[in-house]
Amino acid sequence: MKILFCTSEAWPLIKTGGLADVCGSLPKALHALGEDVRLVLPAYPEVLERCVGLTSLCELTLTGADAPVEILAGHLSGSDIVLYLVNSPQHFRRPGNPYVREDGRDWPDNAQRFALFARAIVELAQDRAQAGWAPDLVHCNDWQTGLVPALLTREAPRPATLFSIHNLSYQGLFPATTFQQLKLPKALWSMHALEFHGKLSFIKGGIACADQLSTVSPTYAQEIQGSAFGCGLEGLLQYRADDLTGILNGIDTDTWNPATDPFIEQRYDVHSLHRKATNKAALQRDHGLAQDTRPLLLGHIGRLVEQKGVDLILDMLDKLFQHPVQLVVLGSGDLALENRLREAAACYPQQLSVHIGYNEQLAHRIEAGADCLLMPSRYEPCGLNQLYSLAYGTVPIVHRTGGLADSVVDLTPVTARTYSATGFSFDKDTPQTILETCLRALDYYAQPNRIDWWKLIITGMKKDFSWPASAARYQALYREMCGEETDQPRKLG
Repeated sequence: MKILFCTSEAWPLIKTGGLADVCGSLPKALHALGEDVRLVLPAYPEVLERCVGLTSLCELTLTGADAPVEILAGHLSGSDIVLYLVNSPQHFRRPGNPYVREDGRDWPDNAQRFALFARAIVELAQDRAQAGWAPDLVHCNDWQTGLVPALLTREAPRPATLFSIHNLSYQGLFPATTFQQLKLPKALWSMHALEFHGKLSFIKGGIACADQLSTVSPTYAQEIQGSAFGCGLEGLLQYRADDLTGILNGIDTDTWNPATDPFIEQRYDVHSLHRKATNKAALQRDHGLAQDTRPLLLGHIGRLVEQKGVDLILDMLDKLFQHPVQLVVLGSGDLALENRLREAAACYPQQLSVHIGYNEQLAHRIEAGADCLLMPSRYEPCGLNQLYSLAYGTVPIVHRTGGLADSVVDLTPVTARTYSATGFSFDKDTPQTILETCLRALDYYAQPNRIDWWKLIITGMKKDFSWPASAARYQALYREMCGEETDQPRKLG
């Protein structure tokens, strides 16, 4: 099959979160299964710096651009996957984060930027960009590509469309006046397409208009059909339930593998777990924590936002640090949470180390050096760090939601006896419950001989969350979809 894979970020070209990890890894896994996958994303400065051998495919005259938009062609780093870049300096040649300015606020023209990206994708999908290649299927990811399925309903014939929801809370929501400013087809201003309570919703365009939908874990696929996690779109998702598939993300084991990881202090595998202690000592040393095997060393990696439960961690730190526990935090986000973390680190310099920003090497060193990963997300569509942690023998402590529920088996008397437990989980997202679960992990860790702790680690390390299994499920979905008639626009209602 010929698949055009559309995303606003992909590792190792550009990354703000887990979307980049997925969109950098899944195309490679599909390619390994024999599919003709081509990746398209905006030509941000960082992407252009990291690509070599780019050629100019064509120039397109697109609504919303003051100058011709160049399509560059090359290959994804480290592979022979064809890469297309939408090169419009007016829209994408700017410093920093792809979505927000240095002050943390959205770029004011995000609607214009990603509408132009969508229009360029449509030209590629319809083979009007001189590529000499027309996809059987267009796979779109999150709100930044939500207009693509909607615009493709205006084309006939057209490829099949799959829209993947990575995080429903980020919707690409704009005032109704933006619809006119973007000069979108009038027929798309409808409750069956882009209109959402009087506003323009990019993500609704994908959900309402794509032939099929997917999201990044089976549990999240169920959760978003309810009011707690549906973000106002639960009714539409219930309506489209038969078209919605939950597929748990995988991990790139070439990048996330303690046996080959170039970033960590000492490499190890399930047969040389004693070397993990060297990584713990290095993490403690490098971050000013007391170098001692007795404290339970926790790691937390992620965006510092309410969704990730960072405020819940902060609210229980005083009680947690009355026990032999240490914590290393890596992330950035809400300025108030960043400041609270800095203040807490000043109060507990021997137990808490905070690093604001993102550092790929440090993320790897935390995964290798920590005893446990603390991930108390209020909701988590899939989550990748708990999967990395399992691979690195770092026991996850997680809220039982979304992909965390699908990937971590709580330690109970039964799961301990059957050697099926892989971590610790809790149901109520409160500081007290998180504290109790951390202390439950500490008690298990502090057993004199730690034999049971090593068994828990080994069970997790033997789990297979690599991409081939997940990619095979996407491949099956693609094949099912490409057997459907897609020459006519999809209609709802």
